[in-house]
Amino acid sequence: MKEVTIDGVVFVEKSEIEKAKELDGMKYCIIRTYSAGVFAGYVEKKDGKEVTIRKVRRIWYWAGANSLSELSADGPLKPDECKFAKEVDKIEVTEAIEIIECTEKARKSIQEVKQWITK
Repeated sequence: MKEVTIDGVVFVEKSEIEKAKELDGMKYCIIRTYSAGVFAGYVEKKDGKEVTIRKVRRIWYWAGANSLSELSADGPLKPDECKFAKEVDKIEVTEAIEIIECTEKARKSIQEVKQWITK
């Protein structure tokens, strides 16, 4: 990430905070469901509360963001403490209750979190 600090204030390059790059017209989002948890990926289709997500990861635990809104803007600030599942090609979820579009900065950060492996 390109940033500079002046008088204790951190400035980030505009391109780092713009909306995430699309994949074949699909937007990268965080999707919260009623009972299946939280996912991050490209929204392929939304039909009522049913959402089809591509190149998707389940977000089991995140660190360094106070809310999903903050996670969608900045990504996790403590990626080594996060528990994100392996990316899969496609998931269809029901009961989606929140879809938050991510910035490019957040997309990169979420995708770079190492896969959580239980020991």
